[in-house]
Amino acid sequence: MSTPTPPASKSAFVAAPRGFCAGVVRAIETVEEALRLLGPPVYVRKEIVHNPFVVQELRRKGAVFVNELDEVPKDALVIFSAHGVSPEVRQQARERRLRVIDATCPLVTKVHVEAVRYAREGYSILLVGHASHDEVAGTLGEAPRLIRLVQTREDAERVQVRDPQRVAVITQTTLSVDDTQEIIEALRRRFPTLVTPSRADICFATQNRQDAVKLMAKKVDVILVLGAQNSSNSQRLREVAESSGARAYLVTSPDELDPAWLRDISSVGVTAGASTPEFLVERTVTWLRENGVQRVEELATRKEEVQFALPRELPQVVA
Repeated sequence: MSTPTPPASKSAFVAAPRGFCAGVVRAIETVEEALRLLGPPVYVRKEIVHNPFVVQELRRKGAVFVNELDEVPKDALVIFSAHGVSPEVRQQARERRLRVIDATCPLVTKVHVEAVRYAREGYSILLVGHASHDEVAGTLGEAPRLIRLVQTREDAERVQVRDPQRVAVITQTTLSVDDTQEIIEALRRRFPTLVTPSRADICFATQNRQDAVKLMAKKVDVILVLGAQNSSNSQRLREVAESSGARAYLVTSPDELDPAWLRDISSVGVTAGASTPEFLVERTVTWLRENGVQRVEELATRKEEVQFALPRELPQVVA
């Protein structure tokens, strides 16, 4: 009688960096500090970051999430999410006499400042981004008559501007680095004098996580991306994994994982979007071990040490 062949051992790699970026940490800590100093309720316009577990935990602590400012009582405290808001929203807050704490990620604020500067200098502004994203809505509001949204390379080939010699480009911070570069190259072919920011708008955390996924895709058969479906940077991680040659799945939590994904493979990778709590990564690793993965190791590409200070207005507003 022949001896059965033992199942092939499986290994897992966990990407580093992964999960919370500096802007997300700042936004979450802003809400938590406001709750600590003032007590509930503390109102937050939109999801503070795009992850249901984060929102649920802050809601449990007393945060009240609203879609628009008319849902906030006059004279109450409201926190703007990490994705930023338009000048129109800021004006609405003033009209309702709301106390405001702005938790916009500093890297998103950088893009807003660029939009205002280019508008003052008379440029037509092309914003590379996704129409449905909260960050894009806020940036468009800085100069709605001068900014045109470019979502694809096809958009780049046909967008019309007032003066082809005075065109500037800015981008959403959570895009695919490669796709964005392709779009900008298409714009530069049409507008050779295209002006770009001195530093790329795509945030360092987004780029770091995409670089880690590219490296991981060379070592694994399947990549599991933990993140919300409405998280732009998580969606981009899935796309980068697939374009790098790995099969990829985006799941909000380990409860959505399917053991069938591990059949006939020898290795699996795990990463997490910039709004994803670490405990979901830990639960995913536990699930992998329970489903035949014998070896788990971290695949580190870069160490992130950037920290952002909490909003300056926080102590003033709660005083």
